[in-house]
Amino acid sequence: MKGPTTLATRAEARKEGRDGLKAALGRQPVVAAVDLGASKVACFIMKPDGIRRGDRTLTTAGVGYVQSRGVKGGSIVNLDEASDAIAQAVERAENVAGVQVQGVTVCTAGGSLTSHRVAGRVSLGARAISDGDLVRAIHAALAQIKIPGRRAAHILPVAWSVDGQSGIRDPRAMFGRALAVELLVVSVSEAVFQTLGACVERAHLQFEGVVAAPFVSALAALEEDEMDLGAVCIDMGGGSTSAAVFAGGSLIHVETLPVGGSHVTADIARGLSTSVAGAERIKTLHGSAIASANEDREMIEAPPRGDDPGAGPVIAPRSLLKGIIAPRVEETLELLRDRLKASGAPVEPGAGLVLTGGASQLAGVREVAVRVFDRPVRLGRPRRVPHLADAASGPAFCAAAGVLHRSAFGPREAVSAKTLASAKLRREPLDPHANPVAKAAAWLRENL
Repeated sequence: MKGPTTLATRAEARKEGRDGLKAALGRQPVVAAVDLGASKVACFIMKPDGIRRGDRTLTTAGVGYVQSRGVKGGSIVNLDEASDAIAQAVERAENVAGVQVQGVTVCTAGGSLTSHRVAGRVSLGARAISDGDLVRAIHAALAQIKIPGRRAAHILPVAWSVDGQSGIRDPRAMFGRALAVELLVVSVSEAVFQTLGACVERAHLQFEGVVAAPFVSALAALEEDEMDLGAVCIDMGGGSTSAAVFAGGSLIHVETLPVGGSHVTADIARGLSTSVAGAERIKTLHGSAIASANEDREMIEAPPRGDDPGAGPVIAPRSLLKGIIAPRVEETLELLRDRLKASGAPVEPGAGLVLTGGASQLAGVREVAVRVFDRPVRLGRPRRVPHLADAASGPAFCAAAGVLHRSAFGPREAVSAKTLASAKLRREPLDPHANPVAKAAAWLRENL
């Protein structure tokens, strides 16, 4: 009788633990995401009742966005202007949601995003694999990485293996002689991390951490099959172009370039001798990265640079505009392709490309990407966030939507985001020994 009673007691304890976790999730405060870009600052707010676990979708309670200020090329260049833009975007989202936000998570492609893969291996005894064994393996992997001057944004398990058998999702209760784990560590510059934190705090908000824009954009735009079979999500922002590579359902590499849509705008302004605002308008209305019929005879008008009232508009053929845009877009995508090849990231042969970010909406970008990468390409949208207004449902808002998706559905991380962000209070860079090993147990309870 003792054996069955003990098993029943354990089952009941596990059920109570799950019920307690669900209750805790239900008591979570609102989640707020801020996408701090070079062209816009957007804020998405989600209430706990906005999560639909059955079909893994969510509903935003409020959305707000403003034109970006104080940000250039993916970096903050004016702290006061950037903090004001964040405060305005959050306030607009709060007014729609009818709630007050305490803290925000910031997504960015700046800070020289890089990723490193590390592996850890531990020996096992003559017993079933337990949570403690998984924690030991994670710690063994983290102990091998040293990134001075950088801060971890994500620490994600890529794969588990037992005695060399790979592809294991949950090794607990299995038997073997050795347990191994491979982790992906995505990091940002420590200086950029601290600057982002100071910017958010100046907006009278709590800084809850940084996430990589290409990673969360992929969570919002990719299908489950694409993550499993292999896909590359390219986030084309105003100040940078970044990529997240997926295979086997996990993120395996992150790459970034400090070139984006604002560089195309600057090229147009220089080439047509017009203002930056005029160049942005022309790019939106008439821009294209591929040739079209009659573009040599079609003329476009651009406002003159400066405030001379006697100066007439700048008139140029549309073919000249295309001749400015196409080389920059092609060069950017070719640089990213070459970076991915040089990194050795295992991109699956049949992996498709998904484009997100505001710059991906420029006409002809998809066709250029098909030619450069020689792969199928589609335009991504925040598919798991239905009922968004048309103005906030395009590729430019995938990153902010992806932060909410990550908060609701994961993937959970080997070291929690709160632990990574709290290291800021101690002013410590990434140091695996500084994070208590027990923190990894939270990931195990939530993810496995």
